Amino acid sequence: MNTPVKSPIAIDAAGLTDIGRVRESNEDHFVIATVQKSVAIDATSLASTALTGRFGASGARLLAVADGVGGRPGGELASEWTVTALLDYLGHTAECFQGLDPAKEEDLFERLEATIKSVHERLLQGAATEGEKAPATTVTMILLAWPRAYLVHVGDSRAYVRRQGRLQRLTRDQTVGEYMLSVGAWTETQAARPGPAAVLASAVGGSELMPTVGLVDLEPGDALVLCTDGLHKHVPDERIAAALEGPGSAGDICRQLVDEALAGGGTDNVTVLVAKAN
Repeated sequence: MNTPVKSPIAIDAAGLTDIGRVRESNEDHFVIATVQKSVAIDATSLASTALTGRFGASGARLLAVADGVGGRPGGELASEWTVTALLDYLGHTAECFQGLDPAKEEDLFERLEATIKSVHERLLQGAATEGEKAPATTVTMILLAWPRAYLVHVGDSRAYVRRQGRLQRLTRDQTVGEYMLSVGAWTETQAARPGPAAVLASAVGGSELMPTVGLVDLEPGDALVLCTDGLHKHVPDERIAAALEGPGSAGDICRQLVDEALAGGGTDNVTVLVAKAN
């Protein structure tokens, strides 16, 4: 008997970027990429239980967003370099994500951080040669090797996970306001004010680079969101959660959230990535 093979977890992923209503150029960049190194079985007499986990058919998925820092020349270039460097890393190490050994996770984080640091140093060296201030960018990325999602974060772009109706932020904004709040020097109201509180305390190409890493194990039905501050300036977490609860595709949700950011003022470039595990 020739029995169709049951599909593995499907990841519906999409991204959308918009210049916004105020800025003259878009300094955001994003990428969603899949590395597929597997055996694809179209039909077999073997039971699905005999095949589960044997070929790692889900591969690896990279989701990354970067937001060039306004007020500096070359912000768009900084975000572009950071995203393309992550793509280069993924392309050169595709074989590593076929059944990733948890014992090697620390090494994975180190290599992802090293990739970001190499762009940071390249930006600083170029600026020193030109005698100018280095272009800078945020970056928030998730490398999804199901069911594990590996997170690396710099700046004030964000990552969220929604599970069973609850939205959780996976990142903490690396801003002066958040730092002052963490040490007890400011209240939440003071930390949320525009101006000095919004200045980045860490950025790729900035005076300080402090990547943070994290790991979350996903489950079927979970959803991930990555976004630049052009979204969370205008769309509160409860609205992001509400959009994810709807029946729409990842692309539909991206469109809804970008539209809400524009309706709320659109004062910055806005980029949203959504990935749903079905």
